[in-house]
Amino acid sequence: MNKILLVEDDDHLGLILRDQLELNGYEVQLLRLPSKTVENLLKDKFDLVIMDKLLSGIDGTDICADIRNTVPISTTPILMMSGWDGAEKICIAAGATNFIAKPFDVNSFLRHIESTLNKAKDFQD
Repeated sequence: MNKILLVEDDDHLGLILRDQLELNGYEVQLLRLPSKTVENLLKDKFDLVIMDKLLSGIDGTDICADIRNTVPISTTPILMMSGWDGAEKICIAAGATNFIAKPFDVNSFLRHIESTLNKAKDFQD
């Protein structure tokens, strides 16, 4: 079972995404304090980080860059999401493994998760 760190400060969206992921066989830790992302990744092993570009008080791309610059978590796969035009290029440039545009449906979300996990496996092999 893949373990996901879901970084989402929107209470409603965080619960919806967590529930959908758990229903589809993922183990999920929902983190509401984006500033604690690196700390959580250093404390526990996660197979994937999912986070929005826009978070309370911080840009998700800054967290993404921090992850990429922190050994031993620098290779952790990251799926970023945003509804902003042009956000995909910015998120990928910051080090995101993959990107999904909002709004999205559950099936598309799940496909992006699997694609991100597979990209990370291919990179590590």
